[in-house]
Amino acid sequence: MKTRKFLAAAVLALGFAFTSNAQKTVMVGGAAMYPNKNIIENAVNSKDHTTLVAAVKAAGLVETLQGKGPFTVFAPTNAAFDKLPKGTVETLLKPENKKKLQTILTYHVVAGKMNASDIAKAIKAGKGKATLKTVSGGTLTAWMKGKDLYISDESGNKSKVTIADVNQSNGVIHVVDTVLLPKM
Repeated sequence: MKTRKFLAAAVLALGFAFTSNAQKTVMVGGAAMYPNKNIIENAVNSKDHTTLVAAVKAAGLVETLQGKGPFTVFAPTNAAFDKLPKGTVETLLKPENKKKLQTILTYHVVAGKMNASDIAKAIKAGKGKATLKTVSGGTLTAWMKGKDLYISDESGNKSKVTIADVNQSNGVIHVVDTVLLPKM
C-alpha cells in the first residue's frame, strides 16, 4: 500500500516537473509572461510592446488574439516599430487605415503553435529554409544563422527572434526586432 502511494506521488511530481519545464514563465519587457494567460493578457504588461498592443486595439484584433487559437505570433518590439519610416505607425493607427493595419498585424501570425524547435525542424526539413503561411495569406521564411532564428518577409526584410518560446494559453510568442511587411 505504501509503495503504491509513493509511486502515485512520484508520478504526479514527475508530471508536474515536466509541465513546469515545458511551460515556464518568461520575462518580456520587464513583465512576467504567464503560460496560463492568453496572448493579449500577457502582451498588455510588456513595456516593449506598447506600440503593438495599441496597433492590435486599433485594428480590432483583441478578441481574435484572446481566442482559443492556437497561434504563433512574431511580436515586434517598440524598437522594431521605430525602424519604420517616420509617421508610418501614426498613419496606420488612423481609422481609415484599419484594413491595412489588420493585414500587417495578421502577417505576423501563423495558425497553430510552433515553438522554436518546431521551426528549427521545419528549417532542417526544408534544407535551410521553412516557409510559413500567415493568417493574412502571405508567407514568411524562417532560417537560421548560427544558433539564431530569423524570419524574412515577402519584401526582403529580415527580423531576428530575440526571445523565443514565450508560451501562452492560446499559443506562443516569439519576440522579433523588425516589423515584417507583406507585399501590398
